[in-house]
Amino acid sequence: MRKFLLSALLAALLLPALAMAAGNTTNDSFSHSKKMLSQVYADHRVTFYCGATYDAQGNVTLPDGFETPKHEKRADKIEWEHALPAENFGQTFPEWREGSPECVDNRGKEFRGRKCAEKVNGEYRRMQADMYNLYPAIGAVNAMRSNFNYQMLAGEQPTFGTCDMKIADRKAEPPTRARGQIARTYFYMQDSYSRYHMSRQHEQLMQAWDKQYPVDKWECTRAKRIEALQGNENMFVKQPCVAAGMW
Repeated sequence: MRKFLLSALLAALLLPALAMAAGNTTNDSFSHSKKMLSQVYADHRVTFYCGATYDAQGNVTLPDGFETPKHEKRADKIEWEHALPAENFGQTFPEWREGSPECVDNRGKEFRGRKCAEKVNGEYRRMQADMYNLYPAIGAVNAMRSNFNYQMLAGEQPTFGTCDMKIADRKAEPPTRARGQIARTYFYMQDSYSRYHMSRQHEQLMQAWDKQYPVDKWECTRAKRIEALQGNENMFVKQPCVAAGMW
């Protein structure tokens, strides 16, 4: 009996911590996440990769020397970029891979992929809407990054002129300004959602970036605001922020 009571007490003590370690459980709307993120970034309207400023309507002031080889029409607006591409976890859902009886358009044609997973699977919608994984990016940069994995691209020139983002061979090397945040986002997504796992090589890269590019005041402020809105923490950001006195 005593052993049982001790186990129950331990479980009760651990429950709040476990609840906080979970991913997004409060919001299954990507559109709603984007609206809330507009609040998070209200006093820090700066794009993730290129450091461009934008206004309350999402209109971007492009940095001097910015250029894009494709998607010019998407260069004047921000888009909310999934640091961990939705496809990386979306393909673990059967609705993404195979479709569903519910995924039929008004012409009777079956569909699958992101639209189907979003239509029928609440777990997918919550992962897609997780604000810790969403960052403002110049639309053209978001379009060209696509679902490519991050990797160092030695010898490649920046793809966007003065914005030091490189894209080549279906891979993307982010500027130094984004690498630490990317690493801590990937660790959070892997820790929070059992469907996602990094490869050993990718995890080693993220560990290196986490050490080389520590948290700054804005990353801490962003995480604190998202925690208040979404109801769960990113401990990979919060713990170093607390330790540095920036929480």
